[in-house]
Amino acid sequence: MLGKCLVIDKNQGGGYLGAHSIGCKEQSCFRYHFGVTYFAVVKRLICLNTMANQTKPIIHGYFRSSCSWRVRIAFALKGIAFDQVPVNLIKDGGQQFTEQYKGLNPMQQVPAVQIDGIMLSQSLAVIQYIEETRTGHRLLPADPKKRAQVRMISDFIASGIQPVQNLYVLQKMGAEKVQWAHHFIQRGFEALEPILKETAGKYCVGDEISMADICLVPQVYNAERFKVDVDQFPTIKRLNQTLLKFP
Repeated sequence: MLGKCLVIDKNQGGGYLGAHSIGCKEQSCFRYHFGVTYFAVVKRLICLNTMANQTKPIIHGYFRSSCSWRVRIAFALKGIAFDQVPVNLIKDGGQQFTEQYKGLNPMQQVPAVQIDGIMLSQSLAVIQYIEETRTGHRLLPADPKKRAQVRMISDFIASGIQPVQNLYVLQKMGAEKVQWAHHFIQRGFEALEPILKETAGKYCVGDEISMADICLVPQVYNAERFKVDVDQFPTIKRLNQTLLKFP
């Protein structure tokens, strides 16, 4: 770890092992409460080391899927090595509809992620799982209010915009699919823009990349794909341009 001390972060359910890069001022600091937190720290370290020694996670996904994209970004930010198994949503009528894939994800959607001996199939659930079980870049802020804002924006995109313009829905719309997707992304961005105007710093919530930013980038890609004029939404446009420059 790069930090100078280890802490038990009560905002992560009392069991998250974090690190501070500057001198610690936390009341829960391990340095000052050695007798109280020692066993919790040791248990957490053992858990993290065990997970690090397990096989790499496997993402079953599609390159253009927003949900798969979110998970790949989150793994990259956390520095988690992973393997990929492509699931072509177009070829042969959609490989996600095979019985083999249905055994991985009964909803027949991507991604399906094999990690730590379990299968997870919703992108935000995967992201929050690795946040709770892995060290590295924090994807949810420590501050409860900012964390709630991150979750709100993430759900706004992942539940309120993306599902009504995903491939399965568009296939049902036939020749009207582009107009349909354009309408719902436009409508969603008209609501999202004022929210981000209030919460954003350099990124969606404050000045650190979070789960909200992970959700935003793929959605802006979809907006541009379906001919939404992103210039109408200066905050969304600025944030996306900043995020695309992130190394």
